[in-house]
Amino acid sequence: MSEQTRKRWTVTGLMLGLLLSAMDQTITATAMPTIISSLGGMSLYSWVFSVYMLTTTSSIPIFGKLADLYGRRKIYLIGMGLFVLGSVLCGLASSMIQLIVYRGIQGIGAGALMPLAMTIIGDIFPPHQRGKMQGLIGAVFGISSIAGPALGGFITEHLNWHWVFFVNLPFGILAAGILAFTLRETKGDKKPVIDWLGAFTLTASIISLLMITVFAGSHESSGSYSWTSPQVIGLIILSIILTGLFIFVEKRASEPIIPLHLFKIRVISVSSIVGFFSAVGMFGAVTFIPLFAQGVIGVSPSVAGYILTPMMLSIVASSTIGGMLFTRFKLRSIMVVSMTGVSAGLFLLSQLSVNTNIWALTLCMIVLGVGMGPLMPMLTVAVQDAVGFNQRGTATSAVTFFRTIGGALGVSILGAIMTARMNEGLKSLGTTLTGISPEKLSMFSNAQSLLRPEIRSQMPPEVLEGVTQVLSGAVNGVFAAGLLFVIVGLFFSFFMENKKLGHKETAGMKPEPSES
Repeated sequence: MSEQTRKRWTVTGLMLGLLLSAMDQTITATAMPTIISSLGGMSLYSWVFSVYMLTTTSSIPIFGKLADLYGRRKIYLIGMGLFVLGSVLCGLASSMIQLIVYRGIQGIGAGALMPLAMTIIGDIFPPHQRGKMQGLIGAVFGISSIAGPALGGFITEHLNWHWVFFVNLPFGILAAGILAFTLRETKGDKKPVIDWLGAFTLTASIISLLMITVFAGSHESSGSYSWTSPQVIGLIILSIILTGLFIFVEKRASEPIIPLHLFKIRVISVSSIVGFFSAVGMFGAVTFIPLFAQGVIGVSPSVAGYILTPMMLSIVASSTIGGMLFTRFKLRSIMVVSMTGVSAGLFLLSQLSVNTNIWALTLCMIVLGVGMGPLMPMLTVAVQDAVGFNQRGTATSAVTFFRTIGGALGVSILGAIMTARMNEGLKSLGTTLTGISPEKLSMFSNAQSLLRPEIRSQMPPEVLEGVTQVLSGAVNGVFAAGLLFVIVGLFFSFFMENKKLGHKETAGMKPEPSES
């Protein structure tokens, strides 16, 4: 097999694995109402997604470090094995508790697939080609966001929900088989030393941090607690202590999970900060676009499921074009222009109102997508260009880790802002509406009523108008808050090194002596 053919097959296997992990969340979300009706446990609904997020985020930096110590192929295949095993177990689950536990296993495996795919791309392609390949990765995520809901709905309707998870088995095995035969790499002579204490303190600090986003809320009866409750304050204190302990451990570890000295490299520190703040704004705000479309504009649930398609297509296009320009323009220029585009998109979204139509919303999403497209692959390519082979997995995973944390926190923070604005708006609405009984008003005056066509059609016109105004104002507040986070990221993007990607190294992994 020629080197070029081997490289093409390796990329095919990596893209297949990425497609599986990227589509999993959207397919599962589409099937969850059916799963709940089969297994029960409505009170545990959010945990199916939360536990996946917890285990994925916790395992990303650990897999990155292990890949640097033991080799990309071995660790990637272990991650794929865990992902497939978790998928099969999820399909066999007979209760919500079992499903949650198995989703945790699946999430651990998913923590290896995305960052290691990006790392391997950085290994086998020279710097001037990495931008194009990272653009291809962006295209895979765009395709997954479009195909995921459709595939989830088809499987649920024509087969059964178990196949939502079983479908990962043949494709996961195929991707693993391709990489097992085509991916070659040099093994290091240095005996690996695993930073177990660092891995433990990192995982514990991440879990405690993300548990805050799971439990913090405004209604204890719904299984969450107020931000001033002892439970949430205790988690915040625990997270701070564990983070400090992790830093203390990493400074003294011989092979730290996240080498702190990497952040002395300006490209890595700026990329991590910009990735974090941009993810808080982008992913947090994007979560609420379907809510605005369905609750304010009044599109059907099926249309709301595909409302993000224009944005995803613009991300695919701009990430592909941006990948071709990475070696022609300086890093700072690309980052500043991209973050400016994201800021413009969020500003336009913050100006939406009850009079906004679907075409105006589509234009806003396209502007946001054009800004987002080049940013994520650029962060990865820039970081990989700043370190050597032996630290590429760790550095790539570190930036992915901060981006993932930012997205998770963004959804929670902006969700809390929306809830607070909704509660305040509904209280004010109750004092202004007259001639409607309190019982009838309480039945209709909530955001959930706007998402159900059968209830929406029964709402008195003045109530419908009032609740729609409240929801519009609440979501506008979310977009405005997201804009503030992105502006912070834009500020830090001016500190990126003003250089083009280098061409100093020759990429490619030598065959292992035992397999050449």
